[in-house]
Amino acid sequence: MSKGPARLDVQGVTLTFGGVRALNDASFTAEAGSITAVIGPNGAGKTSVFNCITGFYRPTAGRIVLDGEDITKVRPPARAARGLARSFQNIALFHGMTVLDNIKLGRHAYMKTNLLQAFFYAGPAKREEEALRREVEERIIDFLEIDHIRNKSVSVLSYGLQKRVELARALAMQPRVLLLDEPVAGMNREETEDMARFILDVKEEWGTTIVMVEHDMGLVMDISDHVTVLNFGEVIASGTPKTVQNDPRVAEAYLGSGDPQALVKRIEREMAS
Repeated sequence: MSKGPARLDVQGVTLTFGGVRALNDASFTAEAGSITAVIGPNGAGKTSVFNCITGFYRPTAGRIVLDGEDITKVRPPARAARGLARSFQNIALFHGMTVLDNIKLGRHAYMKTNLLQAFFYAGPAKREEEALRREVEERIIDFLEIDHIRNKSVSVLSYGLQKRVELARALAMQPRVLLLDEPVAGMNREETEDMARFILDVKEEWGTTIVMVEHDMGLVMDISDHVTVLNFGEVIASGTPKTVQNDPRVAEAYLGSGDPQALVKRIEREMAS
């Protein structure tokens, strides 16, 4: 079971590929039980940060620290077992499987049944699978309001519902820290509002620490507790949404003009659209 929300620290992370420096001494903290947004223009290094946190990339320098434990050299499966879960910008579901089966796959890091027990589907294997099914149906499917599609193939679902199923699969991992990579990318306004509500509910009802990369500035400013801004691999601003949106360096990175009021107006237009 989950040990509760965890604090995540990215400490002086540098990442290079040959002569290209994707991240340069990047640091930020996601406090336990908060929503932290990592934003920046295209190519700023946001996905590289996520890949370092999840272990897909090994930083050239710096540390990734989860609740005081340095996990920089811990392999990705072990990070998942420690409570790190991630959703992806491009939907990564198994389209030939049902919604329920896709969600259940999120618990793979915690399953104790061995291959032989699973093959015969008896005793401990059956009890473990039944307990998992009950938890997924009662805690996750009901929570995300997808009971009506639980037995449908993912392939027949709308884009917005597929994104919700991917969130459900991440929640099945009982995350202490949930990484959301552009959770509302490609969604219409109604789908975006639904996803925003679910993200807030995950924070408030589950107490999960959430770190998200997102281009929808209206969403970021509306639901985030803390915002970190990257540009060319470096942190150029960090603070509350209001502090960040009034920072001339952020306006310069996004608009090519150091006028915070122009950035504020752009955000207001996005929130009103």
